[in-house]
Amino acid sequence: MKKIERVYRELLFRSLEEDSRELTQKHLSERCEVAIGTANYALEPLESMNAIEKRRRSFVVLAPKKILLHWASVRNLRKDVAYSTHSHKDMRQIEQEMPPCMFTAYSGYKFRHGEPPAGYSEIWVYGDEERIKERFPEEEGKKNVFVLEMDEHLEKFEEVPLGQLYVDLWNLDTWYASEFVESLEEIVDGVLG
Repeated sequence: MKKIERVYRELLFRSLEEDSRELTQKHLSERCEVAIGTANYALEPLESMNAIEKRRRSFVVLAPKKILLHWASVRNLRKDVAYSTHSHKDMRQIEQEMPPCMFTAYSGYKFRHGEPPAGYSEIWVYGDEERIKERFPEEEGKKNVFVLEMDEHLEKFEEVPLGQLYVDLWNLDTWYASEFVESLEEIVDGVLG
């Protein structure tokens, strides 16, 4: 994941889950563990699309949904896959046997919001690829277990933030991913009022 994406994650977490829309570049730099120049670079397209408004010593998020859609369009989820394999086990069993990790995509939706809008046949997690590889060694067949690289910023959260969950689902190519995205869009719209 690009470091500027940490900035988008933090902006969306603050806007969608903490209802805090005024921030400073210094805060973003420290919280996301990126250079202040990287934070400013990440904010440039957001300012030009009127998603944020810069002030003298801070900035305000005006349109979180624009940030969400911008991030979704620049995210390359497949590039962050550290390990993938096939498991013959059913999805619930894989979820139960998964070592400590952060579930995203379909399982992330289920654990965070309850009943999923559709069935699914893939598990996506952020976690330690070696520990997961021990539990789910390489097996022949269509890959259905995907481990994404964890970063220092994501480790600061108890679960995958709502914005990250949306963006990850947006980037998946299964027919049922769109069902999850539509359902999450309703949740996001409800949060934004």
